[in-house]
Amino acid sequence: MARRPLPRILSTGSAQIARSRELARTAADSATDVLHPLITITRGLRRLASAGRRKVADTPKDKRGPLLFLVASVILVVVLVPYGPLLAAITLMAAAAWQGRDRTPPVPEGPDESQVQRLRALYEALVPHFSLEEDPDPLYTHGGDWEKALSDFDFDGSGRVSRLVVHYPAYFTDGEPAARNRIEQLLAAKSGRGREYHFLWDEEGNQLTVSVLAPLPTDIAAQRFVTSPGETVLGFTDPGEVQRTLPLTHGKDHRDVPPVVWRTGIRSTEPHLLAVGQPGSGTSTLLRSIALQALQYGDILVVEGGGTGEYACLVGRDGVLGVECGAAGALAGLEWAAHETERRLVAVNRARQEGHPPPDDTRRPLWLLLDRPGALGLIGAEGQQDPQSLLQLPLRHGRAANVTVVVAEQFDNLDLLSDSVRQHTRARVVLGPATAAQLEAVLGVPPHTTPTAQVPPGRGYARLGAGPALRLQVPATPDPYDDATSDTHRQAVLDLLPPRTTPADAEPESAASRSVPVEKVPVEKVPVEKVPVEKVPVEKLPLEKVPVNKVPTEAMAAES
Repeated sequence: MARRPLPRILSTGSAQIARSRELARTAADSATDVLHPLITITRGLRRLASAGRRKVADTPKDKRGPLLFLVASVILVVVLVPYGPLLAAITLMAAAAWQGRDRTPPVPEGPDESQVQRLRALYEALVPHFSLEEDPDPLYTHGGDWEKALSDFDFDGSGRVSRLVVHYPAYFTDGEPAARNRIEQLLAAKSGRGREYHFLWDEEGNQLTVSVLAPLPTDIAAQRFVTSPGETVLGFTDPGEVQRTLPLTHGKDHRDVPPVVWRTGIRSTEPHLLAVGQPGSGTSTLLRSIALQALQYGDILVVEGGGTGEYACLVGRDGVLGVECGAAGALAGLEWAAHETERRLVAVNRARQEGHPPPDDTRRPLWLLLDRPGALGLIGAEGQQDPQSLLQLPLRHGRAANVTVVVAEQFDNLDLLSDSVRQHTRARVVLGPATAAQLEAVLGVPPHTTPTAQVPPGRGYARLGAGPALRLQVPATPDPYDDATSDTHRQAVLDLLPPRTTPADAEPESAASRSVPVEKVPVEKVPVEKVPVEKVPVEKLPLEKVPVNKVPTEAMAAES
């Protein structure tokens, strides 16, 4: 559909509006400068009148008569004295000007003694890193002038540095990550621990800007985000990092928060996601948040390797193909997902060869959510097939088949992930406390902030493809069946769940007996029984004859 052009007043009038505002502001400042004496005298007269009223109100009633007689006598004497009214007016104006003066204490110029000591300590700590013996005019020397090296500094209420610009010599190796890390760790330790700092390196100007970041909001509950199909909100970040905001509701309040949006689908450059964290860091919360958003437009299959029942609220819901916690059910579910991915590739390829649009059953997104798949790797050690080997086909060709894979794992079991998972999950999320080495190992680049030792659940970093590493706070999406969940967050999750189409007690105990039957998938979404025999129907594919690691020629053509 063609996009309507913006009205002329919106497209061309913004510059005129800004110019008019600037002119009005300049005129107001000029008028304030000209009328400043009159404003001061008026303020003083108002203060003198208020003082007189307070004096009369504080005087007892039996003494108000003599007081009024005394005031009247003074006025009469002033009137009768030559030049008395003129002198009285001059005296009144002088008193009003004195009372109406600006009594705001002047802002002290420059830092105080304690702040100077902090800046001098920072300067002395940077001397070994920013000085060379061969430098004829060193900027950093022991006992040198710190004012030349440190500028634009601000302090918070506790006296600690909140913003600082550090000038360093041109021969410092600011292009090496190791050298940068040494300086960042030093500044973070000397400026005050327990806070998160942002470092902005200006290599052309030889400047480093250090600023303290405000904590991300942790009170945002799960809700319907204003996004289009194919967009998933992973969480929220700092205001200056993204060029977009989302309107959110928090009780009766409304506010706009910058989100971290992950785009999936056929045109996505990062079709799959890997989330890593410590126990209790919020990876399961992230998967629940993604599941609630994915159920708006697609189907999901959940495989939980930990077996803690974190996703019991999704059992039997509309669009949930299965929630597998056991080894047999996980194998059956992932086998079906591999066959479904291949079926979609073949169907899309044949439709394109015949000049038809892709079938409707291939357009609906399919999400595979795996929580702690490393715990299922023990199955392969017992002689059975490794469940992660079944992810190779959805990971390699999931974008063409509209299949998205989300994997959540802990740092302890990160080595148990297969090479396919590591290679094809280009969208990365790290939650919970982590060292700089762990962040760089998962994200690929070190973040521009200093991670703290204690963070709230759902707090971490996100990096989409080759983009920057952004701070992330996952919206609160707890398990509604958990007793420790607050009523507000529990009700927010329950309101987002789709209706239950299958009773929870009617589900079979294990997926091994049913092998994720295709009949559970609605006919209008995946009409498998209407596929001709020559189109390789899913129910007639013998498992031993379907090479999961090999893709047919037609599927490879469809993916390309």
